[in-house]
Amino acid sequence: MQKNQKLEDRLKDKARLVIKVNYFSSIFALLFGLICIFLLDITKVIPYVFLIFGVLNLINTLCYNYHRSLILTYNIVSIMTLTGAIIITLYSGGINSPFIFVLALIVVAGYVTTKAYGTVYLNLNLLIIVLIYSQSIVDFSFVSNVVPEKSKNLFALFSILFSVYLLGGVFGKNLLHAHHNLYKTKNELEEKINEKETLIKEVHHRVKNNLQTISSLLSLQSRNTTDPEVKNLLKSSQNRVISMAMVHEMLYMREDLSNIEYQSYVQELAEYLVRSIKGTSSNISLEIDIPEIKLNIDTAIPLGLLINETLTNALKYGIINEEKGRIYVKLRKDRDHQFVLNIGDNGKGFSEDVTYKNSQSLGLKLIHNLTRQLQGSIERDLSKKGTHYEMKFKQIRGQTPSVT
Repeated sequence: MQKNQKLEDRLKDKARLVIKVNYFSSIFALLFGLICIFLLDITKVIPYVFLIFGVLNLINTLCYNYHRSLILTYNIVSIMTLTGAIIITLYSGGINSPFIFVLALIVVAGYVTTKAYGTVYLNLNLLIIVLIYSQSIVDFSFVSNVVPEKSKNLFALFSILFSVYLLGGVFGKNLLHAHHNLYKTKNELEEKINEKETLIKEVHHRVKNNLQTISSLLSLQSRNTTDPEVKNLLKSSQNRVISMAMVHEMLYMREDLSNIEYQSYVQELAEYLVRSIKGTSSNISLEIDIPEIKLNIDTAIPLGLLINETLTNALKYGIINEEKGRIYVKLRKDRDHQFVLNIGDNGKGFSEDVTYKNSQSLGLKLIHNLTRQLQGSIERDLSKKGTHYEMKFKQIRGQTPSVT
């Protein structure tokens, strides 16, 4: 909504500038035409071009109030200005005519309207100037300088004043005003962006704190429970909460508020799970092979939960007791721009007949449901010792995390 309003304001500023320039150029053209007749004693071609241009441009400007097409109004006045300027230049000295500088006004007006129009009129005017120069080399009998010798200096003075006033007094003043408004808007947008980033950081910080509070509550509940199975469930839930809290902590700590560097996240998560389940003096070796990949929060959280479940199963049921074990996590992109996650261990594994459908394991069900949430596919490699998965997925956007 705000973007559309700003675009509309910019179009209104352009329209006001073009209309104001049209009115000024029409009035000056009429005055210049009268000056040519009554003061400069120019009675052929030039004054009539000024007068005709002034009248037609006033009509063109007034018609804008009915059709409201800025492009149409601009192109009509540009074509009339270009035609009139060429005629006046040819009949006032050709390449030596001071009125030739009016051609630059058309180029400036074009760039004010759009970059494309500015480029078109720039190239067109360069070609016209070359042709006017060619006319000065080859004698055309039907074109002659109609400005009397005694009026040449005054005609040059009025031509330069006409060009400078329109270029500086009208275009320059209004462009400076437009630039000031844009600069003011830019500062306001930067301020709002900074406020938004600060707010988002604060949200991530509070979410992280809330998740850590939940984790602490689960930990306290676990200590007050003697049932090993309940204690195990509470610990697993605590690890899931921490895996989500880590994402929000990384987003809070880094400049990029929408993506996290996944290599450092997986490294921290894996090391935490090993310490949490096996202790600080475990015989587990971690192999994390992830390049500089950044994932958004909609992908990072469900993928983090999936990795959490896979590593938890490996540490609890795959690599048992104090055995020396190996766990690897590899993430890359394939030729189809899909992410490919390879994750596994060298533990004892489990039967190929066991699936998420016939198993009572919450971990296996979560792995399947999280894969579905990521709109991916997962396969188990039964040819190797231990448990090995290969998952393919694409980065998702704008989805609410769900593992139901």
